[in-house]
Amino acid sequence: MVVSLQRADRVVLQNISWEQFENLLANLGDQRAAHIAYDNGSLEIMTPLPEHEHFKEVLGDAVKDIADELDLDYESYGSTTWRKRAQMAGVEPDNCFYFQNEAVVRGRLDIDLGQGDPPPDLALEIDLTSKSLDRFPIYARLDVPEIWCYDQGELKIYHLQSGDYVTAEASLALPNLPIKQLPQIIEDHRNQGRRAIRQAIRRWVRAQKS
Repeated sequence: MVVSLQRADRVVLQNISWEQFENLLANLGDQRAAHIAYDNGSLEIMTPLPEHEHFKEVLGDAVKDIADELDLDYESYGSTTWRKRAQMAGVEPDNCFYFQNEAVVRGRLDIDLGQGDPPPDLALEIDLTSKSLDRFPIYARLDVPEIWCYDQGELKIYHLQSGDYVTAEASLALPNLPIKQLPQIIEDHRNQGRRAIRQAIRRWVRAQKS
């Protein structure tokens, strides 16, 4: 095993077998602050910073508020560890949602990508460029169709096409909204508190509908 340290809030381990990865997940348990990504023997363990967690929660709430305003059914599975042994890939998004496949997973607690269940329709990643492992190849092998990446006040949308992610202007999960406007709404109301942000986003959705 080879250990490399890029920053104090993360560690990257090399030459980690799938069995070691599974054992680590079991030993760490579900009640932990660290996020994990695994890519064909490389394992990153990252402890999120307050700024990261703030925008993770704000954007996650935004997706839920948008869905409520649009009367869309959804399921949210947070930072679930999604993995496929056959692909030697595992990742914990900052948040994730089912929209197109919501009915397939509704209320389920036993989703298993390795057994043919669909991956989340939308994954959120905060501050992707600071993470040591490139998460795009991991998500691609897990067949996640859409990723939103928030970094330094900008929200980028990526769609999976022929095994690679390409930038897009519109969301697949929420196609009728100019999603890239969300960071500005958040910034305009950030100093007013979380409730003000959520109220502003709901007003924005209603305005788009009308």
